[in-house]
Amino acid sequence: MTRACGLAIPLLLASLSIATAQEFPQPGPEHDVLKQTEGEWLALCKTSDGSESKGASVSKMECGGLWLATNFEGEFGGTKFQGKGLDSYDASKKKYVAIWVDSMTTSPMILEGTYDAKTKTMTMTGEGKMPDGTMAKHRLVTKYTDKDHHTFEMFMTLPDGKETSMMTIEYTRKK
Repeated sequence: MTRACGLAIPLLLASLSIATAQEFPQPGPEHDVLKQTEGEWLALCKTSDGSESKGASVSKMECGGLWLATNFEGEFGGTKFQGKGLDSYDASKKKYVAIWVDSMTTSPMILEGTYDAKTKTMTMTGEGKMPDGTMAKHRLVTKYTDKDHHTFEMFMTLPDGKETSMMTIEYTRKK
């Protein structure tokens, strides 16, 4: 056995014992905010050009209740659309975090933000690649009306620095 290999085994054993002694994160009240969207939803999408389309999403708390996994299917501009999201709360950042991927781009959108309990509003910001390959800043706002309704708004910052509304999605819990 070489010296490097001989040192690697004790280091590996030490790191395993530290990992098993470590306490792993547990869902907290911040995860309860995400959990309120668990279930099946019907979606009415309205884009800034005035067009409307319908969609549906299914959201479920996974990974021990730490992540909300969402699958969205619908249509935009006559084209089938699919998107997947993962949302959680990062206790070290004290921020909500999200990753979104969809059928319109091959790059993920990475977001972080806050929840205002008084207004029942989640605001996330981040950057994502547009279908033409350019990067754009986004602001996503979700307002929770009640247990069966929430509204999602997506804004994008244009090259001139002005923010514009891209779409609104009205979600109704499927009964």
